[in-house]
Amino acid sequence: MKVFDLKNELNRFLQKERNKNHDIGLVPTMGALHKGHISLVKTAMLANDVVVVSIFVNPTQFDKKDDLEKYPRDIKKDLDLLKSVSEKIVVFTPTVDEIYGSSIKSQTYAFDGLDKVMEGEFREGHFDGVGTIVELFLRTISPDRAYFGEKDFQQLQIIRKMVDSMNLPFEIIGCPIEREPSGLAMSSRNERLSKKTRTEASFIYKTLLTAKTKFGTESAYTISEWVKSQFEKNTTLDLEYFQITDEDTLTPMLKKQVDRKYRAFIAVYADDVRLIDNLRLN
Repeated sequence: MKVFDLKNELNRFLQKERNKNHDIGLVPTMGALHKGHISLVKTAMLANDVVVVSIFVNPTQFDKKDDLEKYPRDIKKDLDLLKSVSEKIVVFTPTVDEIYGSSIKSQTYAFDGLDKVMEGEFREGHFDGVGTIVELFLRTISPDRAYFGEKDFQQLQIIRKMVDSMNLPFEIIGCPIEREPSGLAMSSRNERLSKKTRTEASFIYKTLLTAKTKFGTESAYTISEWVKSQFEKNTTLDLEYFQITDEDTLTPMLKKQVDRKYRAFIAVYADDVRLIDNLRLN
């Protein structure tokens, strides 16, 4: 397995692959890899000759310094996991200096309001940080396709908006959420949960499933109030937000339209760890 930490060395290798007319897939990650990441890698391997997995904890997308410092890091474990999938995977593990140089700051983007709701409302500057690192990786690696998980569905839509508005020649592919046997969406943050809380956090997905059932006959307001009441009774989990939105525009649903797709989004604190999830409703 080839591991690069310098952009120039990675680019020299990838240019040789392009000269062979090989397609290149990119799976951007922040490490602490799990089965959800591996599902993205395997999907990318089906459609590309070369798959690059980036492992980089991006400082500009953390709105809280404490969250950045606590983010799990185990590069050896990550590399061993990728190697168990395929020796042909290419890994990019740059330092912060290699990516940002002496100026660690975000660019400013126009996301047409996609960044102002839900995560954007609670995490100021987060999506400018995401856009910055994704644009840097796309321009550095120039993949034919880049793969992102739908657990961060708002992020996926924002990346699609950025690529489209900047006319970047890269295909952005969303992949289904991978879940633990309990239903909890797989996340690197799950490793910070106690065993008991990790089990109880399955309540998040169960609540989304019930909301989906209710969506057939009840209003978004009624469902939202029901969700709030369920979490008020829960002594382990604290609800930050629950929102039903149009899947494309991420605007809150006011009146259901038969030709639109809707999705429920949720953010919850458990053991001071912030968990997010979402589910298509129709």
